[in-house]
Amino acid sequence: MNALHVLTASLILGAASIPAPTAAADRAVSAASIEGADAARASALLDRAEAYFREHGEQALATFSRMGEFQDGDLYVYVLGLDGTVLASGGSSATLIGRNVRDMTDSSGRPFFREIIEGARTRPSGRVEYRWRNPVRDRDEPKIATYRLVGDRVLVVGYYMAHASLDLAKSLVWRAVHELRLNDVQAFERFNSLNGGFVQDDLYVFVIGLDDGIMHANGGHPRLVGRKVGELVDANGKYFVRDMLALARNKGEGEVDYAWRNPIGQKIEKKRAYVVRVGRYLVGSGAYFGPAR
Repeated sequence: MNALHVLTASLILGAASIPAPTAAADRAVSAASIEGADAARASALLDRAEAYFREHGEQALATFSRMGEFQDGDLYVYVLGLDGTVLASGGSSATLIGRNVRDMTDSSGRPFFREIIEGARTRPSGRVEYRWRNPVRDRDEPKIATYRLVGDRVLVVGYYMAHASLDLAKSLVWRAVHELRLNDVQAFERFNSLNGGFVQDDLYVFVIGLDDGIMHANGGHPRLVGRKVGELVDANGKYFVRDMLALARNKGEGEVDYAWRNPIGQKIEKKRAYVVRVGRYLVGSGAYFGPAR
């Protein structure tokens, strides 16, 4: 058998040993569906609030500020004046009623209230993305404010964007597998880059050599790149990298739980990683799912 035949056989066998990405990619649609459902709920709540405000005028502000009447689960209505004053709120921002928040910024320094007000001056409806504390997960997360201008009042409903799930992590892994198989080690640069398409909020790709235990790519913790990580332990002393490497070698793919620092907020959280063997490399990504115990 000549060298070309050997190479062709190796590629075929290597491809056959990797499970098809279809199921993981399909399941990733669920997070997008959740976000779409939240957007629809926000729009429906705004519809109700707008109709109520048009009928009752300024008296509606007191109603919007009463807990429960204009709420849908974790969604609620708040109202801004065009000068930036909070006039009503049925949720956590009720503490801001009567205060001018025009120059208030989110955790990244973005003056999102000002963007809402200025946006409403130029078009009667729209949306603004920002980062805000999620009380359920106790950390800052991406949030979308949808707004409507009614007279000189801006009605707003905000919802958190669907956070990274394990299904999304699996989808990202299979994208990375495809990239690695196409471009070999040149793919590492994209995995490490914030602009490479493989870092999405607290979701990122990592690559570890199965033979050398070296971290070749890590979009969330770049300081680990180039280091031997086989003996790395998590916050609870678990040799989780050993588990990942053994899983990839023996089964080709699988999941490993451990406690790891989330680059968003820098807190130790529980994490579940999905890893896949691609030739001499382990490709993985994972989702955080709550504070570590």
